[in-house]
Parts: sequence; C-alpha cells; structure tokens
Amino acid sequence: MKRLNRYTKVILLTVVMVIVWIAVYACGVLIPDDAVAGNFLNARQPPSWQYPFGTDALGRNLLMRTLKGLSVSMTVGFAASLISAVVAVFVGIAAATGSKRVDACMNWLIDLVMGVPHTILIILISFALGRGLRGLLIGIAATHWCSLARLIRGEVLQLRSQQYVAVSRKLGKSSGWILVNHLLPHLLPQFFVGLILMFPHAILHEASVSFLGFGLPPEQPAIGIILSESMRYISTGMWWSAVLPGLALVLIVLLVDKLGDNLRMLLDPYSAQE
Repeated sequence: MKRLNRYTKVILLTVVMVIVWIAVYACGVLIPDDAVAGNFLNARQPPSWQYPFGTDALGRNLLMRTLKGLSVSMTVGFAASLISAVVAVFVGIAAATGSKRVDACMNWLIDLVMGVPHTILIILISFALGRGLRGLLIGIAATHWCSLARLIRGEVLQLRSQQYVAVSRKLGKSSGWILVNHLLPHLLPQFFVGLILMFPHAILHEASVSFLGFGLPPEQPAIGIILSESMRYISTGMWWSAVLPGLALVLIVLLVDKLGDNLRMLLDPYSAQE
C-alpha cells in the first residue's frame, strides 16, 4: 500500500469497503433465524471448521450471529452518520450566513453538545426515548454533528468572502441561488469526508451503548449484545465468544477509518499528490 499513490489507495479501499458492506448486509438479511437459534447440544464449542467462531453458552453459531450483528451495527451507524452529517451542514450554514445572534446561539449549542461525553449523552437520550433502536439512532445522530458543523461554518465564512460570490450579489442573485450554486458544491467534499469519518465513531458508540445495556434490546443480534453476553462466560475459558466478534468489529472500523483518512488527504491540496 505504501507504493501506491493516494488516489489508488482511495479507489482500492472504496472497492473493498463496498464489497464488505454488501457481503455483510446480504448475510444479515439472508441468514435465517434458525441459523442463530440455540442448540444446547452444541453449547460452548471452540472455533472449528464447522463453527469458525465457535458457539456461545446457548449453542448459537457465533459466526452467523456476528454477521447479523455487523449488518445491524453498520445499518445503524450509517443511518445515524447520514442524519448527523446533514444536521451539521444545516447548522454550519445557518451559523455562517445568519445574524450574529444566530451564530452565537449555534456556537453555544455546539459547545454544549461537545461539553458532554458522547456515551453519557447517548445513554441519556436513548433512555429518555424508551431505549431500543429508535432511541439509540436518535442519540447517536444528535451527538456526532458538532465537529463537522464547525468545519462547515468556517468553510462557508471563507467562501462568502470570495470575489465570485460578491459579483453574484452585485448581479442581483438571491441568497438561495448563491447557496445552491456557489456554497453547496464546495461543501460536498467536506460532507462526504465527514460522513465517512463519523461512521466508525457511530458504530463504536452503538456497540458500547448496547454493551452497557442502554441500546438495542437483548434479543437483537448486535455486536454490543454479543460482547455483553460473552462477558459472563469469558472467565470460564470461552475467549472466542468475545475476541472473534470484537475483532470483526475492529477490522470494519479500521477499514472505514483508513478510507476516510485517505479521502481527506486526497482532497487536501497539500497532500493530494502524495
């Protein structure tokens, strides 16, 4: 990978990520419920050719449960990241194009959200909304937009001072026309990079909150639920019930994070030619 240029790395990582996403999501949809049902005759089986990830204390196939859990975690993470990125764009544009009072209110809101640890705030929002998928999704989406909103605000402030924007105003173009034709095209790269970089954080927060028992319900085969259940038996020697599902989650997160970093450096003029 070190011999490849930045553009080639982004293309390869994007292809790999799309293949992994399609494979995991297809497995999560196509795997029947019977494949993850309990069977006490196969309980606590270590990894083998028949059960690559072993089985848990109830005899459930951990590979099948991990694939279904990854599909759930990736769906929740993508949906929350997309909502959060859209919110960040609207907040950043409103702060940069509004009055000084609007800008001050938006900055105060950003400081307020960033001042509370994300995990605690997600737990509070999820608990207030009755937990479950809806509460977890809203909690993650409501806590991950702040950094991107500040970046968008700074970008819009810089774009507003450009000469072509002033010429458009002199020609009588409306603020909406300037927003659609001058501002939004320049904000799309920041939007996509921010979306990709938010995705790993959203997945990890979904897994951590579900692990603590404030996220998805226990019957949902999510990675956080699998890791939480494995803690009861890991002291008995069932290391595979925690290590292998956790390792699968970490690999997905590292892959997306690597893609986001390379895409960010590709869009940066100072490192795009590396």
